[in-house]
Amino acid sequence: MKLILLGAPGSGKGTLAEIIGRRCHIPTISTGNILRAAMKDGSPVGLRAREYVDGGKLVPDEIIIGIVRERLAGDDCKAGYILDGMPRTIPQAEALERAGIEIDLALSLAMPDEAIVKRMAGRRVCRDCGASYHIVNIPPKAEGVCDKCGGALSARGDDAPEIIRERLAVYHKETEPLEDFYRKRGRLRTVDGQRTLEETTRAVTEALGL
Repeated sequence: MKLILLGAPGSGKGTLAEIIGRRCHIPTISTGNILRAAMKDGSPVGLRAREYVDGGKLVPDEIIIGIVRERLAGDDCKAGYILDGMPRTIPQAEALERAGIEIDLALSLAMPDEAIVKRMAGRRVCRDCGASYHIVNIPPKAEGVCDKCGGALSARGDDAPEIIRERLAVYHKETEPLEDFYRKRGRLRTVDGQRTLEETTRAVTEALGL
């Protein structure tokens, strides 16, 4: 399965990507992570990307897509993959198609903005290992303490309501149109992201036929 997860910031894409990846035995490919890895390893496209980053410029889509293509050629992607962070815009989606990067389904998690603002206000992140929790939906075993490493949990600065609303405005303008892009190609599935994690997971597995 070659999958894209669509949804606003805070809709639960990261958590569901982990669940789907475990069930299908496929990796989640984070464009941010592989970009940093390519620059560190000094691959040809990584070196080109570093020129832009060091110059304080955005890395062009064609370089990002080159890095994605390199990563998807790995043995662990032969059974499929989940793309995280790409595409964010219709031009990026079109560029993926031109590059021959195949997508079987785009799964969209639907949530009203105010529900997202409320949910993200309860998010907590480990300062040491980066593990994510939620004070209601995914609470740690001990309040304020990471289950994985024992580090301190704290709210992220960009989870403040006013910043969340700014990020949502950008999402609606730039990324939400991808739903129609993949709907026209018969590849869109939509589930309600307002349910509990168990209910949402059940709805996602049904939508994907797992």
